Amino acid sequence: MGDWHLLGRLLDKVQTHSTVIGKVWLTVLFVFRILVLNTAADRVWGDEQSDFVCNTQQPGCENVCYDMAFPISHVRFWVLQIIAVATPKLLYLGYVLHVIHAEKKMMKKQTEFDDQDYKKPKYTKSNGKINIRGRLLRSYVFHLVAKIVLEAFFIWGQYYLYGLTLAPRYVCSRFPCPHQVDCFLSRPTEKSVIIWFMLVAALISLALCLIELFYMFVKAVKECMSRRQDYTVTPVTPPLKAYKSHDEMVQNSVNEAAKNAENNKIGQVFI
Repeated sequence: MGDWHLLGRLLDKVQTHSTVIGKVWLTVLFVFRILVLNTAADRVWGDEQSDFVCNTQQPGCENVCYDMAFPISHVRFWVLQIIAVATPKLLYLGYVLHVIHAEKKMMKKQTEFDDQDYKKPKYTKSNGKINIRGRLLRSYVFHLVAKIVLEAFFIWGQYYLYGLTLAPRYVCSRFPCPHQVDCFLSRPTEKSVIIWFMLVAALISLALCLIELFYMFVKAVKECMSRRQDYTVTPVTPPLKAYKSHDEMVQNSVNEAAKNAENNKIGQVFI
């Protein structure tokens, strides 16, 4: 079994740049998949080939029957599955580190040259965390889609290769076996339990990825709507001139009438 410490340290860095659902996904990956695979599954499958016994003495028959029953070991299949589904997360981490490094470089140049047109970091927050938006949001959604596709592919692959359980007896008629022989597996019930456990863990991981993808879709829609509101120009209509009170309106009318009457009198005097 390989050493998981390096992968664990890399995925631990991803937690600071993930959503809450992404952190739950990483917990499921660490506890219910890597830990179980490293402690229980590897020991249960440690004797799978040595205790795979067929009722024949024909040289090479047991080897070809074992290869037919298990094209790839369950443990190696799960190791490949974990590495595959963790790869998009690691690629996203590399892109995040690149973006953070570029923003730090830009801020350093602004400080050195005392740039008056100071630009605030777009993705880096004051507390050191990142703001998943713009390019980071698109890359996060892309890595979620890749994880969903890989998880679904490996779940289907496990069902296609092995089914859901292991039978105690496996019938083989492959060359160079002289006739149809019966082969027997070691601890089939215990192995079936672990197979179910790993399958349920994979289904939970797939469900978390789908929920997180929906969450990021809603977040992207809200961000798009907020940007649209920012760029919308609302026409400003000047307020109508209003009188302070009804008495003021009446007084103004009286003053206008008196002024017109006085002008008429002056005109008649001159005539």
